[in-house]
Amino acid sequence: MLIIMSGLPGTGKSTIARELARRLNGMFLRADTIAQALISAEILKDDDNPAAYIVGYALAEENLRAGATVIADYVNGMELTRQAWRDVAARANVPFHAIEVICSDEVEHRRRVETRVSDIAGLELPTWKQVVDRTFEKWGAGTTTVDTSITSLADAISGLLLQLGKGRDDH
Repeated sequence: MLIIMSGLPGTGKSTIARELARRLNGMFLRADTIAQALISAEILKDDDNPAAYIVGYALAEENLRAGATVIADYVNGMELTRQAWRDVAARANVPFHAIEVICSDEVEHRRRVETRVSDIAGLELPTWKQVVDRTFEKWGAGTTTVDTSITSLADAISGLLLQLGKGRDDH
């Protein structure tokens, strides 16, 4: 299964994606990790480039074909990237599940963005202005939305595992 995560920086997307990967024993595929590796190798000068997506699509498809569950942790702010992930799932002949992570409390979202500390060496986190200025198109029907301003991590994971057909989360 391909789990397509999306959401603006600071919403809790990576926290949820990482925990889903742990609970599902899946591959945690993170845009920030790929982009920063390419920047550190001086292949890219910044993350304003589709390379992290293109590399992610290839890694996801190969791992899906090998039987892994892949959790793709990307902003996925445009329908173009969302469709590309759905195409990856189709080529690998696996189902996908789209999850949009939001933080509807703007004050809380801003606090998170402004107080975050990167867990990736060298990664420059976006400013609040960069987050709010970012293009983020509305998702269509069939997407699960998790609002981290009103849902705890434990409740979000439990609900998502049930929706994914992975039974009750007892942790």
